[in-house]
Amino acid sequence: MPASGTRMTRRAKWSILGVIGLVVAVAAIAVAATRGPKSVAVRIEPVARRDLVASVTASGQVRPHTKVDMSADISGRIITLAVKEGQTVTKGQLLVQIDPATYQAAVERARAALAAARAQALQAEANAQQAERTYQRSAQIKKSNPQLVSDEQLEQLRTSMDVGTATSQAARDQVDQAIAALQDAESALSKTTIRAPMSGKVTRLDVEQGETAIQGTLNKDAATLLTISDMSVLETKVKVDETDVAHIQVGDSAFVQLDAFPDTVFRGRVTKIANSALKPTGQAQGNTTSTDQAVDYEVTIQLLDPPPDTRPDFSATAKVITDTRAHVLSIPIIALTVRDNEALPGGDSAVTLGRAAPAKQVGTRDVEGVFVVGPDNRVTFRPVKVGIAGDKYFEVVTGLREKERIVGGTYQAIRDLKDGTLVHEAKPEPASATKS
Repeated sequence: MPASGTRMTRRAKWSILGVIGLVVAVAAIAVAATRGPKSVAVRIEPVARRDLVASVTASGQVRPHTKVDMSADISGRIITLAVKEGQTVTKGQLLVQIDPATYQAAVERARAALAAARAQALQAEANAQQAERTYQRSAQIKKSNPQLVSDEQLEQLRTSMDVGTATSQAARDQVDQAIAALQDAESALSKTTIRAPMSGKVTRLDVEQGETAIQGTLNKDAATLLTISDMSVLETKVKVDETDVAHIQVGDSAFVQLDAFPDTVFRGRVTKIANSALKPTGQAQGNTTSTDQAVDYEVTIQLLDPPPDTRPDFSATAKVITDTRAHVLSIPIIALTVRDNEALPGGDSAVTLGRAAPAKQVGTRDVEGVFVVGPDNRVTFRPVKVGIAGDKYFEVVTGLREKERIVGGTYQAIRDLKDGTLVHEAKPEPASATKS
């Protein structure tokens, strides 16, 4: 019995020692794990091939390609307004009638003045002819018998003839002036009737019957009576930043969305690119643009299939397609960073790009690249050369191979990464968090 008790005691001791050793080993492993390198959660994506479309997006308003602002060339009260806003008119159709009474009276006065001038011209012509005949007879008598007509008398008759000729010419000039005055009066009378210079739609009507129209040369904005627009050809003029306008060419296709038709995308084509920049609002003539101000250029895009209900001044957003690539290597735009070349492979000064290309040329010491994830899940910065930028991805020209793993997010993670950092795949965000 004592021997058996001794053996049980030894077994218990060995069991206790084994448990204690196991606990110590687990604790050591745990401590070692906590003291090891910390893994950073990132989004890892493979370098893959995609179809990319480079585009420039800008906003503007819908405008008819051809429109005419109608204003009066004379002043007067509007007695007839023959159209309504939104009405379709044809070329030559009556639009506005200004009270013609004053201008009709002016025509009558001009006609009477012309009649009087013509009568005076006839009288003056008759007097001139009579003076010429008298002079000619006296000259013949003087020639046949010098004693009957003195030199002084003949000279007086010649002077009377010259005066008569000059008076007749002045009377004819008066007739010409009276004719011109009558034409002016008739022209002013004709301008009391305003007709459509082209077919189109009345897209703006600024007057009411009974108002007084003023001459357009006095104040163009205030003098505008109505606007006729050819709605068959519509376009939108958008403002494009100087960094993007160089990539746009006349003839580039575009997709246009109108706020009035949010569920429809319309086709368009670039028809004109301004050669000079738009002046900032309020900038004085001749002032130079400040270096810290954005420089925009106006680009005209014609709508190829506008809906019939489109109206001028509709808000529009145009996406101009500037380039395309089919089945090319690509990386997420957010993955591309800029590092200081002198910091490689040591420290890091990465700054994630937030747009397709830097607004200004990167310094000679800076290198664009991505963080490549190695087999051991440690990252290495690798310089790459990129091409066009799509909505979410850059084209990769050189520096990467298909299916290589790179860090594709997040912004904060990429900004803080350094060469040799251990990473692991971040858990997908919940659907609710993504929506928010």
